[in-house]
Order: sequence, then structure tokens, then C-alpha cells
Amino acid sequence: MPSTLRLNMTGSEADPELRSARYQAAIDMAEYADHNGFAYINVEEHHCAQNGWLPSPLTMAAAIAARTHNANIGIMALLVSLYDPVRLAEDIAVIDLLSRGRLSFIAGLGYREIEFHALDKPFDTRGEWMDHVLETLLKAWGDEPFEYRGEMITVTPKPYTRPHPMFLVGGMSKVAARRAARFGLPFSPPIHDAELEAYYYEQLEANGNLGFVVAPPDDFSLVFVDESPEQAWPEIGSYFLNEVREYNSWKRAGLARPMEMPSASVEEIRASGRYEILTPSECIDRMQADPERNMVMHPLVGGVPVDRAWESLRLYCDEVLSAI
Repeated sequence: MPSTLRLNMTGSEADPELRSARYQAAIDMAEYADHNGFAYINVEEHHCAQNGWLPSPLTMAAAIAARTHNANIGIMALLVSLYDPVRLAEDIAVIDLLSRGRLSFIAGLGYREIEFHALDKPFDTRGEWMDHVLETLLKAWGDEPFEYRGEMITVTPKPYTRPHPMFLVGGMSKVAARRAARFGLPFSPPIHDAELEAYYYEQLEANGNLGFVVAPPDDFSLVFVDESPEQAWPEIGSYFLNEVREYNSWKRAGLARPMEMPSASVEEIRASGRYEILTPSECIDRMQADPERNMVMHPLVGGVPVDRAWESLRLYCDEVLSAI
């Protein structure tokens, strides 16, 4: 019955003291979740967000690794097309060593032009650059020197996990599926798509590679825990709305995105079922009905006050995980 703590840091306050306290709380929560048996602690990456979406997932993952011992640390997703590949290989290897192999990530392409502009990476040819990054990562983590831009180099340190840290290729297009299959890497679309998954396996066979697919369930949701959801929705719903409106502002024509939903009101967010406020007993019932279900806790959603976030996380640990 796995539990995940999601820390995407949306809604960061303008005041630097409050902003610092929020980041400190995230690390404290990661340590607390690890102590209470959470299986995963996940962070994300976005840049130039109006509400402070986490831009530095590698830094945060390293801080989490230093304060935890058992939970897997996931970057979901790491926008690898925004990085220098050799430096990225080094940084990931260091975190993998710090965490003793607990790091994993989904390699994402990215779709927001402003992020590529801000980080001085090509947008129109981002697919080619991502291929270059993935190829370089795999070579850098190998044992042999390799040719890079006309010179032989050796990248150190080598990661803890051999042959390399666990990672998947993200995306929800045939191009992404072909990329994953070509590199012999697992594929992680953000929604379940039977046709796309079948295409990925066809491409694996065509390339003579093995792999697998990891996708969230159709009823995936982000959970906040409270003894009285009816009272909590008017109090907490605006923070869900804050996060969804920021995400919706990045919409691009013709691009399907898994968490896009109507955002005119809190009532619309609630009706979508993607954000939920559940009682401890509802969490227990759900986990007992589906023991393999991954409960994704999102206590710091959209700027919710830190004290209120702690109430949700402690309630889940004290009343749900202790019972399970």
C-alpha cells in the first residue's frame, strides 16, 4: 500500500522569510514521511512560474536524500532538454550516491517556450537535443571513456546504481514512445493510453530492446486529508484552484495534458475528482479495497499555510498509516 509525498512547491510566498520557511517545511515533511513509511517522495520542475513552482529539482532531491533513509526520491519530471548533459550526468550521479540508489526520474522534453528561452536552450530542435542528452547520460554513466564533441572524456563520479540510475522517458506522443524504445528505456506517459503503449512495445521489438510502461491509473488524484471535508473545501479549495490556474495558463493548442481541467471555480476543481479532500477512514477504505493503489499526498498544494499542511500530513500518518 504505497504512499507518495508530492512536493512541487506551488504558491511560494513573496516574503523571503515565509518562502524560506516553506522550503524548510518541505524538507521536514520529507523526513517525517520517510520516518512514517512513505514509499516515495516526488518533486517536479518548472521555470518562470508565477506561483513559484519548483525550478531546482536536483537541489531539492539532494536535500531530501540527506534527510531520509528509505523512501525513493523521484523527479517527475526532470526536463532534461534544459540541461547540459555532462553536468546533468555528474549531478545525478552525486545524488544517486548520496541516496544510495534511491533516486529515479522521468526524462521530460518540455513544451513551454519561455523555459527554453530563459535557460538558453533550443526550442524548435528540442527533440534532437533531448536525444543528445539521453545518449550522453548513458555513455557518461558507463565504465569506458567516450568521444564527446571531438574529445575523449571520462565523467566522474560513477553513480551508485549500476548500470545507471533508474529513469524513464516521459511523453504522450508516438515520438516519445519511439524515443524510449530506441534507447531501450522504460516509457512513462502521464495518462494510460492502450494504443500508445502497444505502439511502444512494437517499437521495442523493432529495435531489439526490452522495456516496460508505467502510467498513472485513470482515477489518479492528489489527496489532502481532513476530518471534515465539507468544512475543509471552502478553506482549502482556493489553493487547489491557484495551482490549477497556473498550470492551465501554460496550455498550448493541440497539446494534451493530463491535469488540465476547468478552473472557473473551486466547485469545478472538486467535480473533476483530480484533487480530493478525504477523511482518514475514506483513505483506509480506499487502500483496503485496492492494496496496490498509490496514495499521493499533496499537503503544500498551491500555497496552503504550512501549519495547515502539517495537519493533513500528520493526520494521514497517525490515523491512516498506523491503521494500515
